[in-house]
Amino acid sequence: MPPKPDYLRVKVRRRLQQIGAVAVKSTVYVLPTGDQSLEDFEWVLREIIEAGGQGAICEAGFVGGLSEVDVEALFRAERASDYESIAIEAGALLGNPSFHESRTEVETALARLRKRHDQVRSIDYLGAPEASVAESLLREIQARLDAGGSAGTANKKEKRVSDRPVGKTWVTRKGVYIDRIASAWLIRRFIDPKAKFKFVPGRGRKPAKNELRFDMFEGEYTHEGQRCTFEVLLERFALRDPALLAIAEVIHDLDIKDEKFQRPETTGIEQVIAGIAMTNKEDSVRIERGSAVFDDLYAYLSRKTATRKAKGGKR
Repeated sequence: MPPKPDYLRVKVRRRLQQIGAVAVKSTVYVLPTGDQSLEDFEWVLREIIEAGGQGAICEAGFVGGLSEVDVEALFRAERASDYESIAIEAGALLGNPSFHESRTEVETALARLRKRHDQVRSIDYLGAPEASVAESLLREIQARLDAGGSAGTANKKEKRVSDRPVGKTWVTRKGVYIDRIASAWLIRRFIDPKAKFKFVPGRGRKPAKNELRFDMFEGEYTHEGQRCTFEVLLERFALRDPALLAIAEVIHDLDIKDEKFQRPETTGIEQVIAGIAMTNKEDSVRIERGSAVFDDLYAYLSRKTATRKAKGGKR
């Protein structure tokens, strides 16, 4: 990188930290091989070149000096430090003697810590065990808040509903599959009934006027931490329908592939959507066919929820 401007090296190092890269030498940074890692490095490299610098992206294996095990240890140490920092702040919140008296401040701090935790999880490529400690503390904070009520939720939801887009063009990557098909259904049925969809290559797309991007790099609505786009849309538009939340669990497991929820509907939906994708190459047709599936799934889960409530049962 050129010596001027002075802030360039700091900017690039910060960006490399944000994508989870670790330094094996002062000018060599490493990520596990994968499409997302390649895309992340391409964005950083473009910034460097546009600023007058040079760089290269290589796929490599270590044959001397550092071993693969050593590099894995670097990744785990970086993420362990991040999680420990979150855990310390969460512990301080729990130990606050005026926890319930300063509810608003606690909710704000919890939201900030959750965002940080999601960001760390998104670059925790090897699964640092310290994640569970921080996550447990965040759940404990939420449980204590829930026990004390949920003031202000109605006003927050009302504001979000009033801000919903109308008649926008929603842009996503070509070759729509699980998360994008489900998100398109959610958008048109519950968020923007007049929505139009456009399908573009995945990289280098800047939104035009009246366009919103979803499930794509730097999109307005896309993955956040360990949440898929469908989950992010539910959160951003304050959609709390139990049937939608159940569908979100199905989409999460199919898209994130962490088997977090393990709902009984997941395998069937996976096979049906796979069949739609195999027999339909056009993205608009995939969304049309997939939307019919999610209409039926939503109706089934809505009735199931209503029946369970009537009987006083649980999932």
